[in-house]
Amino acid sequence: MSNLTLAGLGEHLGKELGLSDWVTIDQQRIDAFASCTGDHQWIHVDVERAKRESPFRGPIAHGYLTLAMVAPLAMQVGIIPRDAAAGLNYGVDKVRFLAPVPSGARVRLRVVLSGVEPRDAGQVIMKTLNALEVEGSEKPALIAETLALLIPAAGAKQ
Repeated sequence: MSNLTLAGLGEHLGKELGLSDWVTIDQQRIDAFASCTGDHQWIHVDVERAKRESPFRGPIAHGYLTLAMVAPLAMQVGIIPRDAAAGLNYGVDKVRFLAPVPSGARVRLRVVLSGVEPRDAGQVIMKTLNALEVEGSEKPALIAETLALLIPAAGAKQ
């Protein structure tokens, strides 16, 4: 959403900021996440065992992998105002993992602006409600209330 500005954020409170493109969470991505984090639990990385023993009949993505998808997909949506020099992760108020993401499934992110808190020097804490939707699933994979610290660019209206 390229029309966002720091001064105009309040006008978008409670409104959807956008919807990302679909992204496939394939086994290669799941395995790479396991390698980076050291979380090699069989339900994620042992395809044959997961097919035999998992209640999901195959491997599923790590919950934290799905959470890690929020930031890049939110950036794709364009949640950083055009007059911000940077938007930094500031925290997460609440996360709930509601549905599994099977290996090979496609996900997309829906972002709603839920809070704007002005700070000193023109900075803003922006709170968004994020739902990571799984194609073909009634429930999202997760909902997450995230916080971003927006830092104004030089010359941004404060």
